[in-house]
Amino acid sequence: MKTGLVSRASALALCTALASSFALPAHASGVGTVLPTAETAPLFDDEAGGDANADDPAIWRNAADPGRSLVVATAKQGGLRVYDLDAREVQSIPAPAGPSADDKPGRFNNVDLVQGLRLGGARADVAVVSDRGNDRLRIYRIDRDRPGGPLTDVTDPGVRPVFSADQAEINEQQTAYGLATWTDRATGRSYALVSQRNRTRIALLELVANPAGTVGYRQVRALDLPSSFRLPNGASWTPCAEPGELPQVEGMVVDPADGTLYAGQEDVGIWRIDAALTGTPVLIDKVREYGVPGTYDEETEECAPGADPGFGGTHLSADVEGLTLLTEADGDGYLLASSQGDNTFVAYDRERDEDNEYENAFRIAAASATLDGSEVCDGAAALNAPLGTRYPRGLLVVQDGEETPGDGDREATGFKFVDLGKVMDAVD
Repeated sequence: MKTGLVSRASALALCTALASSFALPAHASGVGTVLPTAETAPLFDDEAGGDANADDPAIWRNAADPGRSLVVATAKQGGLRVYDLDAREVQSIPAPAGPSADDKPGRFNNVDLVQGLRLGGARADVAVVSDRGNDRLRIYRIDRDRPGGPLTDVTDPGVRPVFSADQAEINEQQTAYGLATWTDRATGRSYALVSQRNRTRIALLELVANPAGTVGYRQVRALDLPSSFRLPNGASWTPCAEPGELPQVEGMVVDPADGTLYAGQEDVGIWRIDAALTGTPVLIDKVREYGVPGTYDEETEECAPGADPGFGGTHLSADVEGLTLLTEADGDGYLLASSQGDNTFVAYDRERDEDNEYENAFRIAAASATLDGSEVCDGAAALNAPLGTRYPRGLLVVQDGEETPGDGDREATGFKFVDLGKVMDAVD
């Protein structure tokens, strides 16, 4: 999600202006509704709230005691939050400061997990986080019963910036943004795929464990997705944005069965790519706004949309955000995508051979006056495995970009916990 005021205003203005020009797809009136079962305490992106802003979750399953599993979630400048299955906070980890008071502070954007990483002579599960503020990855070992909290920072202190050459470039914040992890089944090596903010680049980083028990990384290769597109009428189209910004990727997930990366280019659609970043990317679905011209207005800091040429998709409304996999034991399952522009979640067939065809959509609605739904969702994580008596059919955790009720005029965000069985029922 574009978190700057300029980009958010531009995106909202474009969506508002286009709303009347798009005919709703056939499924819109029949979108399934799912109710959340729990929510985290609201986070506030102001000084009193520690500049915390909910963004992206990951679900860690405690194999020894699934009912004591955890949700690890990013809070941007507020660092990391760790929750139990009742959505209660069990640990808060601050983001590291910048090198000096004049430099950008740490800002945790996305998180994903690696299971069984060889670390200090043993196997351990770790959480990998993109620190957008410092342009690094941060790695945390997970130990459910460790005194002081389940997460321990095991980042190699010598790690280098992911995309920037020096601190001056880091302060420009074209830095590590979206993130997904992947373990190559053929080699056993683990990787993080990291996107660059305000650019189309995705980097493949191998995670490297050191004898001291810390984890670093090295870049293997990088890939640049298109920033402009040839339309069927022969015209060239580039999504409207603030000058100097390109259509970025944030939401990403890798299918472990075949090493397929799905990457959401926010204003464009969903790409299917080999996780090794080899081969040719395939755009499996487009946003409705695809191909709509826009003119950026310096005074209003908004994009004024032109006429819709009709080349967009029918299922997603920009921005495309949190991507997650809902896997099943028989190899079937779904790719879920947050369609931020219309507050829905879109399900695609997981099978690459089926060309990831569209299956269904659903919305997470308010369960009560105090337990609202999910709006303008940034991140999502699904785990189709029993998690004790609370979630015997698995769990879906989604970010809520408009947590209500908030605290007066303070904008609030948070995370919603949803019974995955209910999601399956809605999608099926």
